[in-house]
Amino acid sequence: MIEIFYERTRICSHVRLYDRQNRYSTQEDHMPPNHQQYVQWNGDRFRKWAAKIGPQTARVVESILTGYKVEQQGYRACMALLKLSDSYTSERLEAACDKALFYTPRPSYKSIQTILKSGQDKPESAVPAPTSKHGFTRGADYYKGGRK
Repeated sequence: MIEIFYERTRICSHVRLYDRQNRYSTQEDHMPPNHQQYVQWNGDRFRKWAAKIGPQTARVVESILTGYKVEQQGYRACMALLKLSDSYTSERLEAACDKALFYTPRPSYKSIQTILKSGQDKPESAVPAPTSKHGFTRGADYYKGGRK
């Protein structure tokens, strides 16, 4: 038996699972309320949702789910990732996942969020070129024909 105490008062107990080494068991009513909502979710549901957005998003969700010892530990990250399509659009999320996968086979939610916030997911023509506030920037025309 495993017993949990708080200020010398036993708050719960669990039967020890000797036959399930390196695994865990959680009673739903012992979970914080904000974690209980994920109990109804499963990996297949996240995979299907991601596939509707696009193949790169599906690859990222798969890497998140397989990146944890226990798949359920990746549910919050998957939920956060997929909810980015509400703020940005499915097309931009797919493009951000594609960009992130170019750099690493296991991108994080945070890296994809950064790509979206900075606009790195947009095609090069859609991202405005940086301008110099000093007026010293020489364009391509300056270098044509050599120096004078």
